[in-house]
Amino acid sequence: MRLFVAVNPPARAIQELADATSFLRELPAADRLRWSGTAGWHLTLAFLGDVPADEVPPLSEKLATVAAGHPELRLRLAGGGTFGDRVLWCGVKGETSALRRLADAVRDALDVTDDHPFHPHLTLARAGGRSRESGMRGMADAIKDFRGTEWEAGSIHLMRSETGFGPARYTAIGSWRLRP
Repeated sequence: MRLFVAVNPPARAIQELADATSFLRELPAADRLRWSGTAGWHLTLAFLGDVPADEVPPLSEKLATVAAGHPELRLRLAGGGTFGDRVLWCGVKGETSALRRLADAVRDALDVTDDHPFHPHLTLARAGGRSRESGMRGMADAIKDFRGTEWEAGSIHLMRSETGFGPARYTAIGSWRLRP
């Protein structure tokens, strides 16, 4: 199973972001991007890759321990940016230091090594094919003033990613409450 650990924003935060960014799909070069479906919008804490099914129970125990040791977080989706010309994202504001500590704890507990430091974000689109001029920087500028409503992140989720035709599909196979 292809797995990752995430915080999932509530439906109202997703809808608010979808409404605020819908115009991006009408901009020049938008058709050259692969847009993430709103049903899959999440904040990745750690990407685990392919994991055998028999390793899920020990991972679950470790995630339960991590969740019990970290408080609920007040977050909001806000602003936008890019990772080069490859990824367009919406940022995260609020208790981001605590979110970074949570991501670090998840990665440490699950022995995940990553060459990239944790950067709280929600992926909106990826460059398609070999396009060099994606128009993403202009799109990021267009949403730089977006500030969503604050929400409470109260759980972490072990997510299964299924890819194939169309957008990836994500299913929570385990969830753990953060400390109130």
